[in-house]
Amino acid sequence: MVGEAITVLVVDGHQTFAELLGVALAGQPDLRYVGHARTGEQAIRLVQELRPNVVLMDPDLPDADGIAIAELLRHRQPDTRFVVLTANNESALVGRATAAGASGFLSKNGPLGDVLNAVHTAHGGGMTVSTDILARLLRSTTPVVGPRAGGLTAREHEVLVLMGSGLDPRAIARRLGISVHTCRGYVKAVLGKLGAHSQLEAVAVATRRGLLSPDRHNGE
Repeated sequence: MVGEAITVLVVDGHQTFAELLGVALAGQPDLRYVGHARTGEQAIRLVQELRPNVVLMDPDLPDADGIAIAELLRHRQPDTRFVVLTANNESALVGRATAAGASGFLSKNGPLGDVLNAVHTAHGGGMTVSTDILARLLRSTTPVVGPRAGGLTAREHEVLVLMGSGLDPRAIARRLGISVHTCRGYVKAVLGKLGAHSQLEAVAVATRRGLLSPDRHNGE
C-alpha cells in the first residue's frame, strides 16, 4: 500500500547526484522520495517538517558536518534513521557515523541496489556497511588483549551477537524484551570491555577475536 511506503529524504550538496538518486528512489514502489536538502540548515528544517523514515546523508555538506547534523537530528527525531553516503571511506569516519547513531555507511560509488537495501534495513532497525569498507575496518582494527571472550557476561555477549547481526540498540531491546536504556548500558559495557569506540568497531574487534559465535560466552 502507498500509505506504508518508506519515506526517504536525500541530504547532499551535489545537485546532480541528489537528483539522480531522487529519481531512482521515486521509481521504487515501496519507497516515497520526499525531497532533497543541499545544506545542513535545510536538512534540519526538512527533517523536522517532513519527518522522513530514512535520510540518506552526505557527511561533507557545504555549510556543516553531515554526521554532526545526523547526530543532532537523531536526538530530535529518534524514529528517523540515517544512512551515510560518502566518497570518503576512511575507517575513522565510519566510527564517527556509527557512534552518532547512523544505520548505514555506504560508498557513493557502490551499486544502487546497495543503497535501496540499506534504506530497507535501516527502516527495519538494522545496520548496513559496504563490504569493502567493513573489510578495511577489520584489517585496520587492532584487538585489545584481554580475558577470553572479552570478559563479557552472557547477556553482554548476547547483545554483541545481535550487534554483529546488524541490529541497533532499539531493535536489540525489542528482541531481548528489555528497555532501550538498559540495552544501551549493555552496549556501553561491551564497547568498554573490547576497547572499542563504536558498535561497528566492537563488531570488528569481536570478529577478529572469534567472539561472535552465538553460543560462546564467558561470565554470568
